Amino acid sequence: MLFDDTYTTIAQPTEGIFRDRGSKFLAFAYPVSSDTEIKAIVANLKAEHPKANHHCWAIRLGIDRSVFRVNDDGEPSGTAGRPILNTLLSKNITNVLVVVIRYFGGTLLGVPGLINAYKAATEAALSEAQVIEKTVNDIYTITFDYLQMNDVMRIIKDEQLQILEQRSELNCEIRFSVRKTQVEQVMTKLNKVSGVKVVYNYSG
Repeated sequence: MLFDDTYTTIAQPTEGIFRDRGSKFLAFAYPVSSDTEIKAIVANLKAEHPKANHHCWAIRLGIDRSVFRVNDDGEPSGTAGRPILNTLLSKNITNVLVVVIRYFGGTLLGVPGLINAYKAATEAALSEAQVIEKTVNDIYTITFDYLQMNDVMRIIKDEQLQILEQRSELNCEIRFSVRKTQVEQVMTKLNKVSGVKVVYNYSG
């Protein structure tokens, strides 16, 4: 199988700190599943640290190295978000947002000093993290007649699919998660059950 459906991420949020010439860099790492989570997390940290000078961040998503966003939040271009992102890339973790908050200590650190500080703060937070492996899963919803329930549940059990939501009435509906590498096999089995409708929701 050419497609790799596993990736590494962090299990829970962690924090780290780095100090240099009076400046204090507080790093916060979060496991995330989409970039819609950035706004609330950054707003929350700004509320907790209103006197901080900068709230810089980087996010990496998916198993493709090309899905990322960076924000220098007023620091010289390329000195904050990019070093944070490069640390995520070098540790080969994804679906992670790291926000580094800087309290300015009165001494300018210069470009190399800033790059080093944002990198070191990120590394401090990530060194506290438990790195876990996850699979890339596709989410599907199937609808079927109640009479097909046993056939459908047998496939779900045999393939060890994770049920996310289930409605059992005359028309039953199950939303489930399936590993990308399993999709073909599962769909072949489900399509053999008469009257089953399968709808692809998203990949996550």
